Amino acid sequence: MDFNSHKPIYLQICDSIFEQILEEKFNPEDRILSVRELSAELGVNPNTVMRSYEYLQNEGVIYNKRGIGYFVNEGAKSIILNRQREIFINDELPVIIRKMKLYNVSIADLQALCV
Repeated sequence: MDFNSHKPIYLQICDSIFEQILEEKFNPEDRILSVRELSAELGVNPNTVMRSYEYLQNEGVIYNKRGIGYFVNEGAKSIILNRQREIFINDELPVIIRKMKLYNVSIADLQALCV
């Protein structure tokens, strides 16, 4: 995983887990890597991974079975889709629309790209 400096590492880890759940690499009730395993795999401090897992738990995406590990919640995919859709509509889309107007890009131009 390549980290960028524009976003905290723990949130980038969360985004990666979100993507894996949306791509169905992790399904409901699947066990995800332990804090230690993921920190070793990514080469980051275990506290950073723990912060990611706490965030994911607070969002209702994963849960902890004490002594066993972290697991994907049943409704994780819809939680992520709703959250990411809201972020896209409120934060990213206005920037895209502004640039489309500035560069004179029409909806038809975008549709032509999708064919």
